[in-house]
Amino acid sequence: MNTKTNRLTIFSLGVMAVSITACTGDAQEINDTNAIPTAPVASIVELDTTIHQDYVANIQAFKNVEIRSRLKGFLDKIYVDEGSEVRQGQPLFQLNDSECQAEVARAEAVLGTAIADRKTIALEVERTRLLVEKNIVSSTDLEVAEAQLSAADSRIKEAKSQLQHAKTQLSYTIVRAPFSGRIDRIPLKEGSLLDEGTLLTSISDLTKVYAYFDISEQEYLSIVANDSVRTADPRMPVKLTLANDRVYPYEGKAEFAENEFEATTGTISLRALFPNPQGLIKHAASGKVSVPMKSGQNLVVHQKSVFEIQDRTYVYKVNADSTIAMTPFKAGQRVGHYYLVEAGLEPDDKVVFEGAQNLRDGMVIAPQEINSNEGPEMAVNSIP
Repeated sequence: MNTKTNRLTIFSLGVMAVSITACTGDAQEINDTNAIPTAPVASIVELDTTIHQDYVANIQAFKNVEIRSRLKGFLDKIYVDEGSEVRQGQPLFQLNDSECQAEVARAEAVLGTAIADRKTIALEVERTRLLVEKNIVSSTDLEVAEAQLSAADSRIKEAKSQLQHAKTQLSYTIVRAPFSGRIDRIPLKEGSLLDEGTLLTSISDLTKVYAYFDISEQEYLSIVANDSVRTADPRMPVKLTLANDRVYPYEGKAEFAENEFEATTGTISLRALFPNPQGLIKHAASGKVSVPMKSGQNLVVHQKSVFEIQDRTYVYKVNADSTIAMTPFKAGQRVGHYYLVEAGLEPDDKVVFEGAQNLRDGMVIAPQEINSNEGPEMAVNSIP
């Protein structure tokens, strides 16, 4: 009997021990669940910066012209190679000039004949004048001789004009560089038959380049209303990003290329001039022009604080009672590690710096103040 009683007592004690252990575990789990997480908190930042807007640009050489034949004939010689640098006035092409040489010789002969005829008529005029003075012939004969002399002068002028035209045509047989620059592709070879206007090549002056881009009327008004950006020209410093996403090392100056807005698009064209001393940029290249749109103190929030839901941007704003509220705001252009705040946040607001994926709207946190300018090292392991 005693043995049976002892067994029941031991069993009861075991059940009580298991129950106490289970209750202790549940209490520990509740305490862990209710623990307040630590989160890094940063203030909204105001940066003194200039905001740039990027535009797709069409880049053109400072000078770029097509070189075409002004005569019909055969291409005898090509003095330059494709892609070579040339000087102003340097011979580039030679057309067959035999016909032009013959035309010059003929015009010179006609001029010589006209001059000789004029001398003969001039002598006749002097002879007739002497006869008139001696009353041997009438004054009418002198008038006729003087008229013939005037006609001879006109024929000389016409012959000189024809000779000048022939020499000009002869000069067109040598095609020279209109300015110093770089030669483009040469599509024809020596011996090719040319028509008047046949394209021989193109030449570009690449010491400077123009970048053309279009801005909207709203953006135009933002530029001209910003006294810290606008200058008296009105010109403004701009930057150029090349097709390989590298920033061009030389700064350019932008100015308005048109005086009216395009009716269909509502845009106006601007032209930026960039130096190109190494000839890196070629004609018809592409790139992006960065134009200063706004400068001064701008409200920004660090990118680590921002998250997106259905194309809307949010931050967790920290209230005075350490609760957090999922707050939407209008994000503007990105500047470095920051987003511009266009609406929705105030300068004295504080937001959770990072770790938004571990938080939820309305929860309580233990704020850990950090400086968002000091980088992500300040926020490591702040949120469990």
